[in-house]
This record gives sequence, structure tokens and C-alpha cells, in this order.
Amino acid sequence: MHRKWLVEAAGAVVLTVLLAGCGGEPGPKETAPDANGAPSPSVSASASSDPKAAEEQAALAAYQGMWRAHAVAVQKASEKGTRIEDYASGEALATIRQDIRAMREAGTRANGKLGHEPKAKVDLKSSPPTATITDCLDLKDWETTRDGKPLPLPSEQPMRYRTTAQAEQWDDGRWRVIQYTQHGEQTC
Repeated sequence: MHRKWLVEAAGAVVLTVLLAGCGGEPGPKETAPDANGAPSPSVSASASSDPKAAEEQAALAAYQGMWRAHAVAVQKASEKGTRIEDYASGEALATIRQDIRAMREAGTRANGKLGHEPKAKVDLKSSPPTATITDCLDLKDWETTRDGKPLPLPSEQPMRYRTTAQAEQWDDGRWRVIQYTQHGEQTC
């Protein structure tokens, strides 16, 4: 019984690690904040003349917004006060909510910073437009705790591994992540 709980808790910890981070999607006339929260240009001059590059940036901003909102949620084991629904929907949102619930029930919290290397490829001809986002997550500065004490990652957990996400552009012009998959066996 104890081993089953430990395996389930470890799975929730790993999933939590995968779904927390940085970034955010700007509103229609806003710019995305940089790592310090200061506004940065939303699209470079070359991207602004290239609709595909601009949409790739917008899809990445939604992906990063999902990570930022999830990071806030796992720090307090509640999605209240986050804007997670602005960035994630469908299966991705259900996974995030399940993860937050598991953390709350296990009495765990997550803190720190995940490293990211996301890249997006958009298909503007599909209806709705879609994006595939690949990322390499780095766990070296991430920690999950219970009662303020660090919990170790499972021994087989690589510190850097690949993830993929699918996003869609909705009628309001904003991108939402609809699916998120971890590939813990694929190191990067």
C-alpha cells in the first residue's frame, strides 16, 4: 500500500514538474514581459512582416503563459487567481487541474524555476490554425516540497527531457494549448 502511494505521488510530482514555468501571452496591444517582468517587444521587425513567424511567437506566448499560470497554481496548490484558462483548454487544462488537485491532496507544493527551450511550428492553413510546440525542460532549479521539506525526484527521472504541446488559434485570435505530452524517456 505504501509503495503504491509513493509511486502515485512520484507520478504527480513529475507531472507537476512538467507543467510549471514562465512567460505569458500578451493581450491584443500588450507586449510579453521578459524574465524580469519588464515589457519586451512582442514581435521582431522581421517577424512582423512574416505572418507565420508572428503566429509562431503568439503560440509560444500562450504556451509560456500556461507555464506561468501553472507555476503560480502549484506553489499554492490552487488555480484561484491564475489565468490558466486564458492559455490552456481541453486535455491540457484537465491535466493541469488534475495535477493541482493531486498536489493539494498530497500536501505538496512546487517551487523554483524550470528551464525551457520551446520552439513552435504553425499550420495556418488548417482550420483552426494549429501549432506544434516542442520543448526541452530542465529540472535543475525545480523543487517539490511537503511541509517545507524537499522531496527527491524519482531516481529514474532525467533532469532534462523533451515535451510536446498542441495549440489552436481560437476565433478571438488568441492561442490556447489544448494538449500537453511529456516524453521523459527522451532526454535533450
